[in-house]
Amino acid sequence: MNLQKNDQEVAKLIAGEEMRQKEGLVMIASENYVSPAVREAVGSVLENKYAEGYPGKRYYTGNYWVDQVEQVAQSRAKKLFRVPYVNVQPYSGSPANLEIFGALLRPCGATEGQAPEIVLSQELSHGGHLSMGQEASITGRFYQAKFYHLTADGEVNWEELYQLARKFKPKIIWSGGTGYTKIFQWEKYSKIAQEVGAYFVADVSHIAGLIVGGAHPSPVPFAHVVMTTTHKTLRGPRGAMIMVTNRGLKKDPDLGTKIDKSVFPGHQGGPHMNEIAGIAVALREAQGKPFAKYAKQIVKNSKALSLALVDYGFTLIGGVSENHMVWIDLRNKDIEGWHAHVTLEAVGIYGNKQTIPNDSQSPFYPSGYRLGTAAVTSRGMKEKEMKGVAGFIDEGVEIAREITADLTDIGRADREKDQEQRKIFKDRLKRNKEILALRKKVISFSRKWPVP
Repeated sequence: MNLQKNDQEVAKLIAGEEMRQKEGLVMIASENYVSPAVREAVGSVLENKYAEGYPGKRYYTGNYWVDQVEQVAQSRAKKLFRVPYVNVQPYSGSPANLEIFGALLRPCGATEGQAPEIVLSQELSHGGHLSMGQEASITGRFYQAKFYHLTADGEVNWEELYQLARKFKPKIIWSGGTGYTKIFQWEKYSKIAQEVGAYFVADVSHIAGLIVGGAHPSPVPFAHVVMTTTHKTLRGPRGAMIMVTNRGLKKDPDLGTKIDKSVFPGHQGGPHMNEIAGIAVALREAQGKPFAKYAKQIVKNSKALSLALVDYGFTLIGGVSENHMVWIDLRNKDIEGWHAHVTLEAVGIYGNKQTIPNDSQSPFYPSGYRLGTAAVTSRGMKEKEMKGVAGFIDEGVEIAREITADLTDIGRADREKDQEQRKIFKDRLKRNKEILALRKKVISFSRKWPVP
């Protein structure tokens, strides 16, 4: 009510976004719906408090209550993930990974005459993440990275990873990224890291909720450091946590202290206490049988969606999904991920274009398309509904194929012609009666499932 009274322009925009989420299918693998309790905590008076430092060691006064908020979040994270140490202050996943770099590595050129310390991570075009040393990221500018790849069927190329590790003797081996539909084989990473003396850092941002819900094995017995965002399958607000395991403390008893110093004052100032409160609430919600049931349903839905898409003739990277993510190779459909991205958004299905292993296309117009089932599962959908969603996706892709049938220059070297053809595609999409009809079906379907 206050927002509507004080700023109708912003209130109208937020209302529009609220309607979009209700009338569409949020299937971006990185997104989810938080509970009303989490939203209440994030929007609380904790937004007003600046709490630079750590509990009991702040740089400002008035921290009696916020110290306890942060300690509650820490305690719940330790219990839920079964780790001895956690830092809940990182603003998000990319800053958290940068902070891990800062704690464990010296930047390139930091010490004259010494060779740079190297990290091994998954190549960006093979489902890796920017924040793990990719060239476009600040981590790639200040730290030296080498990259391993996925095989054509979506599995880590373990032989390549092993050979690279033996050759470069990296300081860190990263697991995790944005494209991987199988169960992570933590022990394999751990054995390779142990042989070459590297830290094994597991980024579980996508699957943290599956881990605590018992739907995916935990890396905690194998990794030295575990990082997760809190807003994907964990169903919390936008934030992140860095955890050190017993294995990590055994390798370096000061590892927790190094992480703390890298987070603050190394890379951040005051923590966002309202977000930390929301994380604490989400961590409590992730305890017990209801959340475990939810996590297992995410995987069931992902498998059901995979199988239904295969029945419609889609090719999946990694085959039938074993986690929350479905990764489609659209080459046999004669369209790009861009076409699916644009077309399905037009009907209210929100996924994202994605490169595939050994993709000949650019990251802007890749051959793949990625979906996730965490958000639709939060709305109560189950396997039956996933078959219906697969039908919507197939219908949208077939419409895109029809529209592109005579646009033969899309994806070719002539950029000007290519962009002209893409504009024609979008114009045709707006006027297409089949798209309008499919949009109505998606809206009618979505409205049956309440948003938390």
